[in-house]
Amino acid sequence: MRLVVGIALIDRGVASLWSDPSIQVNVLCALAIGAGLLLILGLWTPVTGTLVAAIEVLNIFLRPENLWICILLGTLGAALAMLGPGAWSVDARLFGWKRIDIPDRKP
Repeated sequence: MRLVVGIALIDRGVASLWSDPSIQVNVLCALAIGAGLLLILGLWTPVTGTLVAAIEVLNIFLRPENLWICILLGTLGAALAMLGPGAWSVDARLFGWKRIDIPDRKP
């Protein structure tokens, strides 16, 4: 999921940088490209996922023509923030992969 969201953010950001001269949209696109790169690497995933959700909420107001794509990427960013990076990420190598083991109930 990190890879798909990261690639989509980079693709949309690069395409928007080439087409829209507005400074607010260009700043959001640069942030989206940076967040996409961090998501692909799996670095600071909870913070980056929250940043993606915030960027997409701002994109809804600045560029309402792609409403459903913004909603989808914002929702996936929030889900990544809650789920964490996963086993194959820089976060897992630096901080360890967190697992929650639920013990069996004793009768």
